[in-house]
Amino acid sequence: MAEWHSVRRLVRAVRSRAGASAVGGIVKHRIIDTPVGPVTLVVDDDGVLCGSYLAGQRHHPDPATFGERSDEVAGDAAGQLAEYFAGKRTSFDLPLAPRATEFQRRVWLALRDVPYGQTVTYGWLAEQVGSPRGSRAVGAAVGRNPISIIVPCHRAVGTSGDLTGYAGGVERKRFLLDLEGGLLPGL
Repeated sequence: MAEWHSVRRLVRAVRSRAGASAVGGIVKHRIIDTPVGPVTLVVDDDGVLCGSYLAGQRHHPDPATFGERSDEVAGDAAGQLAEYFAGKRTSFDLPLAPRATEFQRRVWLALRDVPYGQTVTYGWLAEQVGSPRGSRAVGAAVGRNPISIIVPCHRAVGTSGDLTGYAGGVERKRFLLDLEGGLLPGL
């Protein structure tokens, strides 16, 4: 599994925030077509992926913060997403640099450990990040995941298996889980 990009780059992105975009250090983006609609891939000044946003998703930053559009950036991410949607890829191997709190980062790392085709509950995630009573906080962190699909927040479900709280919409969540052949208890 690829780890978050270097701490040095994250610190630099935060420091450059004042003179860069509201997202911090992000300078270019690319829009790709996928079976779940357009996905905007956002990279920092080193070309490291900072965002993968579904059209219309909740907590979508202002597109003006994405910098210049360029179809030359995020080639690896675009290619790996194409393979994923074609059923040829079950995990992603990309350097990532999401802006996040330490708690959000722990939740997103735990999500990256959820295997393709499987689902987990928010309660399970809360236990994994050392906050067994923090299901709601985990749910909020999952909902603010800036790297949709690649950090598989669609694999988090309610305790009964309900498709709750997907920032990209329940229809997209169902599509992604169906694509992966995921087991959805109670459905």
